[in-house]
Amino acid sequence: MADMDAEPRRRGPPGDGAPPRARAEQLDRRDALAAHREAFVLDDAPRIYLDGNSLGRLPRRTRERLAAAVQEDWGRHLIASWGRGWVDAPRRIGERLAPLIGAAPGQVVVSDSTTVNLFKLAGAVLAARPERPKLVSDATNFPSDLYTLQSNVRGAHERARLQVVPAGADGLAPDVEALTAAIDEATALVVLSHVSFKSGYLYDAEAVAARARAVGAWVLWDLSHSVGVVPIELDAWGAELAVGCTYKYLNGGPGAPAFLYVRRDLHERLRSPVEGWFGRRAPFGFDLAYEPAEGVGRFLVGTPPVLSMLAIEAGLEPLEEAGLEAVRAKSVALTGLLVELFDARLAPLGFTLGTPRDPDRRGSHVSLRHPDGYRINRALIAAVVGSILYRLAIALALGMKLGSFSFNPSDLNLITALLVVIALTLPKLRRRWQLR
Repeated sequence: MADMDAEPRRRGPPGDGAPPRARAEQLDRRDALAAHREAFVLDDAPRIYLDGNSLGRLPRRTRERLAAAVQEDWGRHLIASWGRGWVDAPRRIGERLAPLIGAAPGQVVVSDSTTVNLFKLAGAVLAARPERPKLVSDATNFPSDLYTLQSNVRGAHERARLQVVPAGADGLAPDVEALTAAIDEATALVVLSHVSFKSGYLYDAEAVAARARAVGAWVLWDLSHSVGVVPIELDAWGAELAVGCTYKYLNGGPGAPAFLYVRRDLHERLRSPVEGWFGRRAPFGFDLAYEPAEGVGRFLVGTPPVLSMLAIEAGLEPLEEAGLEAVRAKSVALTGLLVELFDARLAPLGFTLGTPRDPDRRGSHVSLRHPDGYRINRALIAAVVGSILYRLAIALALGMKLGSFSFNPSDLNLITALLVVIALTLPKLRRRWQLR
């Protein structure tokens, strides 16, 4: 896995020496996705929204689609709507989502939450591979994933255990050497976030898969912070399993159901530890004995939340129309521009970069760290710029999450200029906002 720390290759907007505002406006004019902004509700001006990977914007057609579903499907057709597309929604939308994660048909369903899906898949693996008692993850993973894996271990056989590999020296990227050593012949499953929620670090998935394959371990990817903005090729990587959410870059709406992927050759080998009628072979037979459905549908559980399902379906359309390749190109350009602006404006003021510079190792968000991150965050909110998350790590970090559809390069120029002003007024901010 040595290539996981390969030297950065410069890519993205060239540093042509133009003033930041002029460069940003030039990139605005060249933006191939600019017209797609109109696909989203943008009623919050003058706010600049930076949390696209916490909650994606509302697509206009979602608002229309849900209104029609409430009025026509629910209001007029009532229970008959189950036969008019509701009952098939988990599989239908899974099939539609599959190309975004490099999955052939018949391997993806939309169901439950990311946490529940992870519990189902990790639990199924521990039960199917009792001779391999170990789960492996790392300290850059999303905490809820680690909580879930701890729960899986408690409910499994007595030999089951979870090994969490510490992060690298900076606390933001994984310790690749330590991770390589942890994946051994006792490992049943490696569970990692494809893109780290803190730093935006992007794993070399093929390198992880190669190490796991060499010792017979399986890999499960949490794609929550990469699906919709980063090219994903689960089938080509040889990944066994994956989960992910739909309310970030897929614009499915708050609390929208998640998805899961199970490689086709494992369908009959794995059995979900959470069984419900929608995962049964004949759900409307109402027999008392459970018999799993064929295929990936056996990992469904209960009645799907129909309105949220329909919102996901509508939310996928803008991404399908724009194309993932174009979205990734803009993401690389935006994050690259922010790194350049950081170097020019923010580094001299005590900010540090908490995100890889190499675009091949960077997802679609940038973390800016500062010891006074909490106060800076509060000042940005007070200035009606928008919500920027702060996180307690070694220092308080300022994380900018760039939703590629509805974000302009000029927004970054404005944000970084405002951060300069705020940083220069830190003594006042320290008096106004005390740490809690």
